[in-house]
Amino acid sequence: MGEPVDEAVRAVPAPPLRGLVGWYSGYRQRGIPHGRHRGLPSPWLTLIITLDEPLSMAAHPDPGAAPGEYPTLLGGLHLTPALIDVPGRQSGIQVAISPLGARVLLGLPAGELAGTDAHAEDVLGAGMREVHGKVREAPDWAARFAVVDDWLLDRMSRGDGAQTITPVAEAWQRLLWAGGRLRIDKLAADTGFSERHLRNRFRADIGLTPKAAARVIRFDLARRRLAALPGVPDLAGLAADCGYADQSHLDREFAALASCTPSAWLAQEFRNIQSGHHPPA
Repeated sequence: MGEPVDEAVRAVPAPPLRGLVGWYSGYRQRGIPHGRHRGLPSPWLTLIITLDEPLSMAAHPDPGAAPGEYPTLLGGLHLTPALIDVPGRQSGIQVAISPLGARVLLGLPAGELAGTDAHAEDVLGAGMREVHGKVREAPDWAARFAVVDDWLLDRMSRGDGAQTITPVAEAWQRLLWAGGRLRIDKLAADTGFSERHLRNRFRADIGLTPKAAARVIRFDLARRRLAALPGVPDLAGLAADCGYADQSHLDREFAALASCTPSAWLAQEFRNIQSGHHPPA
């Protein structure tokens, strides 16, 4: 059976990609108990490039999508968790892509991927199969991340060029900087759009409405802070720090976006949190 393996490595992308890509997260585990991981809503599109075995999707954010095996996966922003079976082992690289980088790096707006998971090669073509093979052949994490860097830099050079700063992009950045705590009517007024127009533009360019995006940003901040808390978490304090009305409000958002309580999520994800990774987020 061999010794257990538990590797987790995080890296930043090449400088030209920063702002379009948040990070690379490499993970490899062997000899762990069979479990199920929740892929929670977050402000990042998710690209998974597996290494030794495909990703086993038990349930998608889209309840109509069938379970299946994914050698590579591309997922848009979503409001319900994905469920991933972990049969004692998992390995791959997760790439966190900003919705603002979707057009430049993926060739389509983030809205076209909203609420869905897809085989990445179905969206990105034969180049995805090629980079998957190169990642699997690379000898270590630094070399694997370099393969992904080179591939994304090439896609960026063949795309639309520099990222355009649009009113929607500015509004998205403001929501991120505020941790999701901005009034949507003020956000719309500051962009010069009506709330309805901003909502429609957000759906197309980001994949969520501004209100839903704010919820996801705040939730993502709360669950990452929860994972970082030592000992028994102070959920009431966490709720206040993240802008929730009270602990009950935090509990309701976890029920809606994670389909479990904060304490249940923390218990279920303990091994991944201790290892420093949450593949896929």
